[in-house]
Amino acid sequence: MLELAQQNHVTQLVLTDINNTSAGLNFVRKAPEFGIKPILGIDFRNGTQPCFIGIAQNNEGYLELNDFLSHHLHDGSEIPYRAPDFKNAFVVYPFEQVLLNELEHFQDHEFVGISIKDLRRLPFSKLVLLTTKLVVQQPVTFRNKQDFNAHRLLRAIDNNLLLSKLPKEEEASEEEKMYPVQNLAAAFSEFPFILENTEKLLNKCSIHFDFSKDRKPQNLKTYLGSVEEDEQLLDQLCAEGLPYRYEEVKDSIKNRLTKELDLIKKMGFVSYFLINWDIVSEARRRGFFYVGRGSGANSIVAYLLRITDVDPMELDLYFERFINLYRANPPDFDIDFSWKDRPAMTEYIFKRFEHVALLGTYVTFKERGVIRELGKVFGLPPQEIDFLLAGRYDFDQLDHVSKLVLKYGSLLKGKPNYLSIHAGGILISDKPLHWFSATHLPPKGFPTTQYDMVIAEDVGLYKFDILGQRGLGKIKEALEIVAYNQPEKYDRIDIHNIKGFKKDPVINNLIKTAQCMGCFYVESPAMRMLLKKLQVDNYLGLVAASSIIRPGVAKSGMMREYILRHRNKGRTEEKAHPVMLEIMPDTYGVMVYQEDVIKVAHHFAGLDLGEADVLRRGMSGKFRSREEFQKVQDKFISNCRKKGYAESLISEIWNQVASFAGYAFAKGHSASYAVESYQSLFLRAYFPLEYMVAVLNNGGGFYRSEFYVHDARMMGATIHPPCVNKSMIVNRIYGKHIYLGMMYLRDLESRVMERILKERMLHGSFSSLEDFLDRVFIRMEQLSILIRIDAFRFTGINKHELLWKAHLMLSKNDRLEHPKLFPPRHQKFQMPQLNTTALETAFEQWELLGFCLCSPFELLEEPPKNTNGQKDLERYLNKYIDIYGYLVTVKNTSTHHGKRMHFATLVDQHGEVFDTVLFPPVAAKYYFRGKGIYRFYGKVVEEFGFLSIEVIKMKKENYVQDPRYADMRMSKKLFDSKK
Repeated sequence: MLELAQQNHVTQLVLTDINNTSAGLNFVRKAPEFGIKPILGIDFRNGTQPCFIGIAQNNEGYLELNDFLSHHLHDGSEIPYRAPDFKNAFVVYPFEQVLLNELEHFQDHEFVGISIKDLRRLPFSKLVLLTTKLVVQQPVTFRNKQDFNAHRLLRAIDNNLLLSKLPKEEEASEEEKMYPVQNLAAAFSEFPFILENTEKLLNKCSIHFDFSKDRKPQNLKTYLGSVEEDEQLLDQLCAEGLPYRYEEVKDSIKNRLTKELDLIKKMGFVSYFLINWDIVSEARRRGFFYVGRGSGANSIVAYLLRITDVDPMELDLYFERFINLYRANPPDFDIDFSWKDRPAMTEYIFKRFEHVALLGTYVTFKERGVIRELGKVFGLPPQEIDFLLAGRYDFDQLDHVSKLVLKYGSLLKGKPNYLSIHAGGILISDKPLHWFSATHLPPKGFPTTQYDMVIAEDVGLYKFDILGQRGLGKIKEALEIVAYNQPEKYDRIDIHNIKGFKKDPVINNLIKTAQCMGCFYVESPAMRMLLKKLQVDNYLGLVAASSIIRPGVAKSGMMREYILRHRNKGRTEEKAHPVMLEIMPDTYGVMVYQEDVIKVAHHFAGLDLGEADVLRRGMSGKFRSREEFQKVQDKFISNCRKKGYAESLISEIWNQVASFAGYAFAKGHSASYAVESYQSLFLRAYFPLEYMVAVLNNGGGFYRSEFYVHDARMMGATIHPPCVNKSMIVNRIYGKHIYLGMMYLRDLESRVMERILKERMLHGSFSSLEDFLDRVFIRMEQLSILIRIDAFRFTGINKHELLWKAHLMLSKNDRLEHPKLFPPRHQKFQMPQLNTTALETAFEQWELLGFCLCSPFELLEEPPKNTNGQKDLERYLNKYIDIYGYLVTVKNTSTHHGKRMHFATLVDQHGEVFDTVLFPPVAAKYYFRGKGIYRFYGKVVEEFGFLSIEVIKMKKENYVQDPRYADMRMSKKLFDSKK
């Protein structure tokens, strides 16, 4: 838009999006670069029907317009065709609307807008007499015909219509484009007063937001009302926190604290710390678990205020990563809550502070999504859309419509699709948030800004990150389960005894042997592999592993180098550059953490801390000025040359910096993750079954639920299918018996589950099917799910008999849902003798739960030809093995040359986990076809003590036919032979 204005010699421009202010701040930020005076406004409409345009005279006027729009967006009410009496905003009514609504008598701030196409009709309207009220209103929506076509396609997508069915009133006029100023002047030459009025109106408008380098933060400036009071409170809280955190307060601790407090006060970040302290204090008051992480975890002040649980002294956390004088923005605090507690904390923040909103984010059109949408709009059949999505076509062979889909798909890719909510960002500002934009109200029910975090930071609004994660939910629920399942042990648990956990050999052995299923951040196949290779058996090792696993470190080849140096200390002396080793002795001279980028830039390349921070941020993807980044990159290289480093060393170090800075964690962030990992590992070590139930009840983790059920069985649990007398909605444990929750029964309605539990709680267990039907209102199809999963096995009656009974008892007529005065009398039905096979039960479970409770190997058409498993890998090292595995998970990835390969994790016949790799030649020949049992032939290889199989060939094994739909005699024969 600004480039277009520059080309057409337009010097003043009003940005008026329809019922939206997303682009406002960015427009004001960019306009001076093009020599254009920005003016902000809003085009108020009901659907596509224009009402009026509001133009802000100043920032107060913009606030008025945003207040007005937000009110209508929040409650969904219609916008009136007459504007309210704005004090600091002009109103322009489109010519057409003035005629349609017969508007007369305009106030001082109200005008009538005339576009070029309205000029034909103006002389024949009495409005021509309003010589002081007419202004140029020439909307600019398109640059060219292609833009207009793209607009029509977007309107068709929005209305979910075929392009040919899109009504004319649902699209803008093709004439809504920008004209050079001289052409505009020529077009309005008959009515010079219109041009004069327009110029006068524009000259009265002026809007300002500070985007300069030394802009002041716009966050809530004080917590208690004055800077002095805030500073006193911060000092007091730190003094109170010292004895809580440190048994002995050494001089090094006092010096670090003084240094931090001085800088925090100097930078004006005191209120930012106190607001975070307020949030976590409230969480503790409510008994909510939380983890404070992000670069703020490098701060001793945050540790003393209990925002984080990471001791920066113990870990030697780099103070300058957390804060330095060159940094305009406050440090990052990501505060994680359990996914169940986060909504309550968000609500608290909105009630506690005055000017609060969630941060918006733009969801853009992705390549596949836009092709699918455009395919529908053009009326392509689904199979043709799928063909385009597969990408295996010759463009020249495609028909005209398919080519159009791809052409406009590439044009719309990356363009905004809709406004959404940032994953955890909350803004708490000093001014009303409508000063910066309107807010809308997504389904979560909290006002949300119409701009994203990058522009928010540009204008001085820094987010508070309040995030939800399931790991904390698992820890909290595991403790609740221990409280009822092993109450005698519950009182002895201190889940915050991290110092004790770090020294516990049982926990450290779990890490070393990678027995981490279900544990936060350390359960993925890649992490298990890394832990085994590093032989990690302590907290600091886990902190390093949490960052090494990040994509950037792995991609730069430094993950492998780190492992080599870790296992062979002599290699460090030989390979590490002395300066790098001096900067990062703990990590053998390898960059592992985000602050290592700052250290290397500062100490190795001689950049100042401000420039080093520009480098770090420039690689994080959130950065704005590529130009500034380029300057720093050039200085990095030229400084290294001045220091006399070899060109090969300079390019190697630069490539390491460039490859991972955007992905690596700050050390404090990794340390926070490692604390939570230790808490979950403690529970897995000492309360494994209770912890597994909590994992399942909190939505599992990296793997599917059935593997956590399998893991619980391997640790000694007896697994029971849902039962109407024992099961809850979620999973429940009694001693070592785990009863699966009714939530796994995919088609069982939640209201039915609630009815069963309520009745059982009020009047005790059910004694029979008849008793159940007398007490619970249920329809036949819902009852049959419960009978088929054997939820009435306590009756001792075969489920086929129960199904017959149920059909006879529940007639076709709808039963009334009301209490009965007298117990009904039941007819006695004579039932034939019916049997259920174990095979039938397995398939029934598979259908209803999504997995069976017996070993899937029992269901194979042909029994396995051998009993090889994970236990045999060492025996077969560097030899070839024939092995069967039930697929747990596959990671599809690509080599540097873009060729496809797979890493797969499987469970063997004995329930143990093993790993395989399919290199590109094998991956091109064989591929995984969903879950099931695969037979592999491959070579057992070892790298740093980690055993895996390099697959040469594989085949998916067939299961027996489902006996419920197959020849029963055949299935029984097969199953008996297996038994």
